[in-house]
Amino acid sequence: QLQLVESGGGLVQPGGSLRLSCAASGFTLDYYSIAWFRQAPGKEREGVSCLSVSGGSKIIADSVKGRFTISRDSAKNTAYLQMNSLKPEDTAAYYCYIVILRQYWGQGTQVTVSS
Repeated sequence: QLQLVESGGGLVQPGGSLRLSCAASGFTLDYYSIAWFRQAPGKEREGVSCLSVSGGSKIIADSVKGRFTISRDSAKNTAYLQMNSLKPEDTAAYYCYIVILRQYWGQGTQVTVSS
């Protein structure tokens, strides 16, 4: 059964860092592109970053350029989103996403940036 499980969210002060994890099971992550999305309260879900099969990464959200980095660990079959210099406007539920014949979403992990 294909599954995505996010972890690593929490409460962090402005300027801090977090690393989100997306553990994949039921398939080999290396063979597919994967993306991170986020959804803040009252807002639509937006793409943050994606990582292609070849390893090329793309930042989708202009607001996170230079601060967020997507990566993948093949041995752990896990994708990551390293988030630095966090701002209150980064507060959202973060989801990983993949398409294998159909869309799959993880359950999400909450990130709250507040002093």
